[in-house]
Amino acid sequence: MSSFTRKSIISTMLIGSVLAGAAFTALPMNQSLTPVASAASSSFSQFLHDNAPSRTVTTNSKGVATVTNLSSTVVLVNKKRNLPSTYEPKDLVVPNIPFSFSGSSPKKQMRKVAASAIEKLFAAAKKDGIDIKAVSGYRSYATQKSIFDRNASIKGEAVANKTSARPGQSEHQTGLAMDISSASAGYDLQQSFGNTKEGKWLKANAHKYGFIIRYGKDQEKLTGYSYEPWHVRYVGVYIAGEITSHKLTLEQYLERAN
Repeated sequence: MSSFTRKSIISTMLIGSVLAGAAFTALPMNQSLTPVASAASSSFSQFLHDNAPSRTVTTNSKGVATVTNLSSTVVLVNKKRNLPSTYEPKDLVVPNIPFSFSGSSPKKQMRKVAASAIEKLFAAAKKDGIDIKAVSGYRSYATQKSIFDRNASIKGEAVANKTSARPGQSEHQTGLAMDISSASAGYDLQQSFGNTKEGKWLKANAHKYGFIIRYGKDQEKLTGYSYEPWHVRYVGVYIAGEITSHKLTLEQYLERAN
């Protein structure tokens, strides 16, 4: 955390509470902090401290590690940190954005804070002449199990787990992730999306609205998953900016607060 604060000073909390998603404005180092800015900085430091990986996991007798900060916007879910099979966010809503399919579906849902942010992202894309559509958001534990089992039956478990999360290990279950694609990519979730103008726009602009490309290129050894230019994850504007500018994974960013 100290390396971040040397480079930028957190001055304004834009979303009411860091627990609901934090976004901040940077000030030059030669400007003194106001009492409000100082309090915001302190609150943010505490937020990261409380959400550090070592403080947000419990391990059962079978060695299964389960995350404990389920409602946090920076909840860390990966191959070593599981969500409970019964977990479902309580504030799921359907964002007002275009989808690649019609009809109602749970996968149109996101947590409210992420849904509000992704509406702004899509509005900005439209303004810039970028035509993107949402493909898949929230997935329950059961849905993820079905997806993984199907992929494993076709590819084998080891290969399937490079591109598909096991049940309980999917960010989609948090309600903070959305898969995005475009007509130029056939609305498929393929790495080629990253080479389209839409994929390039998403990579360059997602952080402005609180999202990161969660599984970046050449980050496979750090995230455990292959490059997914379509998968965005909400973490809040300030954190998304820090992760993007420093080319970090969410794991690396949060581990600095340990």
